[in-house]
Amino acid sequence: MLKKIASVFLFCCVLFVLAACSGGESAAKKLKIGDQAPDFSGTDLDGQPLSLAGYQGQPVILRFWSTDCKFCRADTPIFNQYFEKYKAAGLRVVYVNRHSDEATVRKFVADLEIGFPVLIDKDGTISTRYNIKVEPQTIIIGPDHKIIAAILGGVSEAELKSLLGEHLSKDTEKR
Repeated sequence: MLKKIASVFLFCCVLFVLAACSGGESAAKKLKIGDQAPDFSGTDLDGQPLSLAGYQGQPVILRFWSTDCKFCRADTPIFNQYFEKYKAAGLRVVYVNRHSDEATVRKFVADLEIGFPVLIDKDGTISTRYNIKVEPQTIIIGPDHKIIAAILGGVSEAELKSLLGEHLSKDTEKR
């Protein structure tokens, strides 16, 4: 009985925290499905400049994550595999971290063999533009750079395929 009460209390606390994070007016415009994705730019861990504008005509997965997130560690292999499978079809994936130092981010990237660009959003500019309050959050952006979906938590390959399938070449899928 005590465990059940503690579980209900913990659940209510989590809901309260999530509501507090998303409540109130934010400095950033609240984005909706179908809105134009805000442009962003930065320099990835390899020193290469990157911007959403540079990916015009390509679908983009923008993943806000943290190094201590169990979902991020668990589903990064899915993002790796999906990117490898569809990069020839134009798919782009960008990971954005705003909380960890560069050494910690580099270790995570090396441990999980991430093969796509990773940005460190030190000043929170990108996160603010996308109104990100908690991680992980994945923003799916169509080739027209309109927001297709925003997913809080872990992501499966089935979800990615459902949301992006029509934007990726059928020939590439057969490989």
